[in-house]
Amino acid sequence: MATDLIEIDAEHPGEKAIERAAAVIRRGGVVAIPTDALYTLVADPLNLYAVRRVFEAKRREMDRSLPMLVSDILMAEELCKEMPARFHLLARHFWPGPLAIIAPASSRVPLKVTGNTGRVAVRQSKSKTANALLERLNQPLISTSANKSGSPTCASGIEVFGSMDGCLDLVLDGGLATGTGATTVDVTEPYWRVIKEGAILEKDIAEVLKGA
Repeated sequence: MATDLIEIDAEHPGEKAIERAAAVIRRGGVVAIPTDALYTLVADPLNLYAVRRVFEAKRREMDRSLPMLVSDILMAEELCKEMPARFHLLARHFWPGPLAIIAPASSRVPLKVTGNTGRVAVRQSKSKTANALLERLNQPLISTSANKSGSPTCASGIEVFGSMDGCLDLVLDGGLATGTGATTVDVTEPYWRVIKEGAILEKDIAEVLKGA
């Protein structure tokens, strides 16, 4: 499979590029886009063919969950069976931004997307490209780091293309994406915990959740 590459302005992505990416996603394809947390692979989480394509592209173990991008808290509520008070505290403080919050998944989320855990990580991004795609498709998107499992997340479209050519359908190349990746925090247990620390530090999360 040949991977296409389209150059875009990440802050002002063109209509044609967004529609091209949306069309790829509608038919079950996988697209790499720039976000506020480096580059990410996006696909339709409700299409099991697309879900499998993401796992294959990343060479990711099937028992690991796939995070999701949402346009707002209302879309997040559709994906989560329950949202503890800590979820709302963190979302209110850090969204949109590079923080993924894990909560129990609703029945709408395919079990394969959760890695058979029944939990889902969701975040609202600052990325103009991601939000334009979410608006065009009016649905959540799988959003997992653009890399082969075990390798560093790609920070440019050319880097994604070089390392994942033939595994993806399309790369929207918005140049260099600065940052250190998203932080992931689990609020499903009695005691919250940071699963992966990225742009948002654990001490900042602790400050927001003090006493919660």
